[in-house]
Amino acid sequence: MTTTQWERLPPLLPPPKPKTGRPSSDHRRILNGLLWMLRPGAPGRDLPERDGPWRTGARRFYRWQRAGFWSQLVAAGQAHANAAGQLNGDIHDGDGTIIRAHQHAAGATKGPQRPTPEAGAGAVSVPQSPCAPKGAAS
Repeated sequence: MTTTQWERLPPLLPPPKPKTGRPSSDHRRILNGLLWMLRPGAPGRDLPERDGPWRTGARRFYRWQRAGFWSQLVAAGQAHANAAGQLNGDIHDGDGTIIRAHQHAAGATKGPQRPTPEAGAGAVSVPQSPCAPKGAAS
């Protein structure tokens, strides 16, 4: 995260020093770690040491999620982009890599289906002898 990007965030973040308990880790360090974990294919437990322990990042992520920080961050980013004339409400983009289908959702029958035998005289098959030539009834 660049310094310019970081300068916009502190007003949105919770206070760096909680009222009680142990002082929290640096917000910028943890946020950089969270951004690192969001990279495609990056396992969260392999977080670089410079970004703090992965559990601290995970706890902070979920705590901020419950507090509504991420919604506020997106809303503030949209307001900033809108004020700068950079927001185009006609264009929407969804990342399809996060949409999962059930394993049975991909099981459509392919090609034409074979006709099923109708009930009646033609539906009964004649038993075949394993020793008889093919096509010969026993």
